[in-house]
Amino acid sequence: MTLHVFKTVRFWVGLSAVSAGVFIGLGLFTFHYGEGLSYFSTDPKACMNCHIMEPQFESWQKASHHTVATCVDCHLPHDTIAKFISKSENGFWHSKGFTLQDFHEPIFIRKHNMRILQENCMHCHAGFVHDVVPGPKVQPEEFSCVHCHRAVGHGETAGLGRYEVPDKILKRLKGSEVPYEPE
Repeated sequence: MTLHVFKTVRFWVGLSAVSAGVFIGLGLFTFHYGEGLSYFSTDPKACMNCHIMEPQFESWQKASHHTVATCVDCHLPHDTIAKFISKSENGFWHSKGFTLQDFHEPIFIRKHNMRILQENCMHCHAGFVHDVVPGPKVQPEEFSCVHCHRAVGHGETAGLGRYEVPDKILKRLKGSEVPYEPE
């Protein structure tokens, strides 16, 4: 009986080791193939690893903030821990969307990331917008710099996401419409 138990345990241990090896190997291959290490950098070219981001990268190169701000400066929190949490969260959603091909085209900025973008606008420009904006932690529903300054980060928005006609923006500012509905 003990020989049978030993063989059964040995079988399950071996199967578990092989399964773990396959799982770890696939994870490492995917990380390498997806250039995962590049996402730990602040190089804007890392954001272009996915073909869907090429128009954003190219338009950023032509935009007014090109010489003073990178993708990370605008789209991620400046606090180190919050930055890595946000990178992890965005990485998960990007990986899921691109793997399952269930992302919206043209791409949208998520509501959470819109808040980060707004906070970063305020972080850099608070010195000369303090009379216009009610505070540094303004929610995008209340006030959004990119409503008026849409072309600052990525230049003209043709093909870069939702275009809103001025009537929609005015309705939103008057409170009759909820902004940034896609999540």
